[in-house]
Amino acid sequence: MSTIELKERLIEKIKETDNENILEEAYRLLDIEAADIDIYHFSEEEKKEINASKNQINNGQFLTNEAVNKEIDQWLSK
Repeated sequence: MSTIELKERLIEKIKETDNENILEEAYRLLDIEAADIDIYHFSEEEKKEINASKNQINNGQFLTNEAVNKEIDQWLSK
């Protein structure tokens, strides 16, 4: 479906509905796109760190949530 077709179908659905909740939600979603949203761009260093972290996970070098909670409990009991 093309963008034009999608817009036309959406306009028709909006015209057909009297459900205020649906209309408010559609407006909210469209308003989000219109708002100036700052997009964060990672620096090269941040990209390297993310890739290093992904490699650690792929190599099994990580702790599960359960293991971390156990370590925290041990640390707090000292």
